[in-house]
Amino acid sequence: MLELDDITAARERVAETSRHTPLSHTYTFSSMTGADVYLKQEMLQRTGSFKIRGATNRIATLPEETLDAGVVTASAGNHAQGVALAATRMGVDATVVMPEYAPIQKVKATRAYGADVVLHGVDYDEAAEFAHEIEREEGRYYLPAFDDWEVMAGQGTIGLELLEDLPEVETVVVPVGGGGLVSGVATALKGHDPDIRVIGVQAEGASSAAPSMQSGERVELDSVDTIADGIATRSLGERTFQVIRERVDEVVTVSDADIAVAIVTLLERSKTLTEGAGAVSLAALLEGAFDYDDDEVIALALCGGNIDMNTLSTVIIRGLAETGRYLRVRTVLPDRPGALESLIDIISDQDANIYGIRHDRSSRDVSLDDAEVEVDLETRGPEHIEQLLEALEDGGYGLTVLT
Repeated sequence: MLELDDITAARERVAETSRHTPLSHTYTFSSMTGADVYLKQEMLQRTGSFKIRGATNRIATLPEETLDAGVVTASAGNHAQGVALAATRMGVDATVVMPEYAPIQKVKATRAYGADVVLHGVDYDEAAEFAHEIEREEGRYYLPAFDDWEVMAGQGTIGLELLEDLPEVETVVVPVGGGGLVSGVATALKGHDPDIRVIGVQAEGASSAAPSMQSGERVELDSVDTIADGIATRSLGERTFQVIRERVDEVVTVSDADIAVAIVTLLERSKTLTEGAGAVSLAALLEGAFDYDDDEVIALALCGGNIDMNTLSTVIIRGLAETGRYLRVRTVLPDRPGALESLIDIISDQDANIYGIRHDRSSRDVSLDDAEVEVDLETRGPEHIEQLLEALEDGGYGLTVLT
């Protein structure tokens, strides 16, 4: 079992490669929630996530004869970059298998850090199967993304930093994919003070930890589907499950909509960019996914910031829509002069701002003397949307809300 001494030893090994990332108090989220909230800004870590810690510690503990053959691993992106940089700095050849649909930004970054990247499979688990084939064929060492004591120990150095920077911390909220991060952090925190509460957070579309804890055995999902690609794994590891079951107090889930809102809120209120996996801890707090007391000292692990720009644009729209600040509607207008102007007049009277209009006279879904219109609108909240829709319906427009 992983112990505090393992993490203390790991900290010395990773000191030159990883950064001691900032811990910042946030008045915004404290006032929004009533807790005393701090952000552990691990998205400012080298390679943009905590994964450099575990990768460095694992490579540093391998014998030289093992490293001579090189390492291979599988990753959706963040572990890939951590392994690539750690291996390059130590003069070790690295091959990384990434899912075919891994964000292009993460693929490019992994190659830039010096690894040979192979794209294979639809998700992490299929990529890992292929990486093990390379392991057998080429004699490389397979460097696990999470289910390894030394990897967990490296990730746990975040917990040591939290204890140094915020000794009064009462609850720490940590994203969970395969479980390496939360296992390491929980071990570091509980080894110092068993009363510190550790909350794990998974995306609803990749939630294997909560049912695993409830059943007492690992649950493997058939598939995963979430915008939080960094924690999109089908199951916990065997070793991480042991640690989580013993040292993590609770695991909660959040929806992709909750994650999108958290990403947008972090951008807007804290000027902080995170990926989906990095934002789930804040999503859990904002959605009240776990109980806490007024003024409870809570640290949120923002574990990564490597979000694909195409994904970010979609997430921003989704987040704005969820908070009532973006609306897309479809309606049908008579195909005659002035019909579109009448629609716009109502929108203007309701003080909504038009982002864009698509006017289609050739749509097969409407009659020959009609036109289909979609309008993208900037709105000021749920009440404003309700007033706008009511005004349009009172004007005789049949509406389909698309967001």
